[in-house]
Amino acid sequence: MSIFNALTLFGGLALFLYGMDLMGKGLEQASGGKLEKILENLTSNIFKAVLLGIGVTSVIQSSSATTVMVVGFVNSGIMPLSRAIGIIMGANIGTTVTAWILSLAGIESSNFFIQLLKPTSFSPVLAVIGIVLLMFSKKEKKKNIGNILIGFAILMFGMDTMSGAVEPLADVPAFTNILLMFSNPILGVMAGAILTAVIQSSSASVGILQALCMTGSVRYSTALPIIMGQNIGTCITAILSAIGANRNAKRAACVHLLFNLIGTTLFLCVFYTLNLFMDFPFLVESATPVGIATIHTTFNVTATILLLPFNRILEKLAYLVIRETEEEKHTTKKSLDILDERFLEVPGYALEQGKAAALAMFEETRRSLDMSSTLMESYASETVGKIRESEDLVDGYENQIGNYLLALSRKTLSSKESQALSVLLHTVSDIETISDQTCNIAIAYKGMESKEERFSEKAVQELKVQQKAVEALVDATIGMFENRAYIEVYAYDQVIEELLKEIKERHVIRLINNECSISLGMRLTDILNSYERIAGRCMRIANYLSQLGEKELEIHDHENLLALSDYQELYGEYKKKYCLN
Repeated sequence: MSIFNALTLFGGLALFLYGMDLMGKGLEQASGGKLEKILENLTSNIFKAVLLGIGVTSVIQSSSATTVMVVGFVNSGIMPLSRAIGIIMGANIGTTVTAWILSLAGIESSNFFIQLLKPTSFSPVLAVIGIVLLMFSKKEKKKNIGNILIGFAILMFGMDTMSGAVEPLADVPAFTNILLMFSNPILGVMAGAILTAVIQSSSASVGILQALCMTGSVRYSTALPIIMGQNIGTCITAILSAIGANRNAKRAACVHLLFNLIGTTLFLCVFYTLNLFMDFPFLVESATPVGIATIHTTFNVTATILLLPFNRILEKLAYLVIRETEEEKHTTKKSLDILDERFLEVPGYALEQGKAAALAMFEETRRSLDMSSTLMESYASETVGKIRESEDLVDGYENQIGNYLLALSRKTLSSKESQALSVLLHTVSDIETISDQTCNIAIAYKGMESKEERFSEKAVQELKVQQKAVEALVDATIGMFENRAYIEVYAYDQVIEELLKEIKERHVIRLINNECSISLGMRLTDILNSYERIAGRCMRIANYLSQLGEKELEIHDHENLLALSDYQELYGEYKKKYCLN
């Protein structure tokens, strides 16, 4: 084998790895985080979790990506360790799909239609289609499909290049002798594990092995232990991902490693014990790409079937390896734990987590607003203290969510994802302002208490109506996170605007009639101004969130709502409900 063959081999490997990466990223972007959301929500039992692990990994073509995501789920508290085990098992089976696709390269036949099944025959067509989609399509989805097709074509070209480069090795005795060393199960497992750990992809290392098989020099006795080792080596990605994570996330990575170690040990012990008595003849035969794919799938399916009933034991073993601390037992899940850095590699899903964190922030602000209503008739310093604590908590939310979204902005985002990120950044800022205004309301009541001032009974009743209307507006705005109608928010805002105007007019009359002091009037104005600002921020948030849907609704379009019968009906209903006596 000449130096030029070696250069061609490494060049083919580079193309192979790049193609696999490009295809995987295209698949992830095309899914828009939906696959990860499915993993999060649909793992109610172990069997369903296994099927989901198989399905998601088959689509994104990477068990490493799936297990890293699972580590993130466990670290953030979204998913318990018991559910993660099934997904990890399923991911090992799903990753074998790649080997079957690559095995098509070994098809040999003079039949035209069978030849069409070879990736080298149809991948150039896919490459042409992919480049056309990338160059001439303006839609993100079509561009993602183009990346997938081009990635697959590059992957197959790299595979073909590697096969051609190593072909001369078939006539090199030294190469054959080296391969014979790996017929030793221990050495073979170590070689497979090290190779996979270095390139961090079992699919890629299996592909390299399949390329070597095309020389005809790799026997099944050599290939089998290497494949077993590859399953162990793929655990390195999850292990690296768990560094810096909480102990439960480390256990998820530990389960992945334990599953493959136990599965490999059992499989090899049973296989080589049977071989002593039965002497499997296929071991001395030259391995083929199809044979490699068959062994890879057989091992992972068998290991899953055998160990699935013992998933609880795997969980206990993980707890034995990484013991539970007293501090961990009493640690409660925090809402912002869902902002795990591992999710940044899947922007669509990371945005969903950012949106969920913003919703949690908004709901905390809503609880604070609810507490402020109790201060009208019965002032309590404890309540003001709780509102201030809530405001500090919301400030922390804003900082963490903002930093998370800024980190996400440095990733490769589609135009739709960039828009969603911008919307979330503005939304989080407005929610924090609502929290500030709620705190200002509490401070106004505190100032009244210090001077032993009290609103008149009429003023209290008017403020109650105003407070209820503002709370309803905030609830309607929170509903926008679940795709509630924007028109509700606008109808509430119109009613609140009219209420504010009417209360101010009534207040002026009370001042003229000496029924209210200047000092109390200033307090009332401060509270009403806070309500007005809260309403204004709710309108801004609703406008931002409406842009996440299929139809964009700009601020200047709001006037068009006035002519809608639905708006008129809601406005009439809310105006009747929140009216002053």
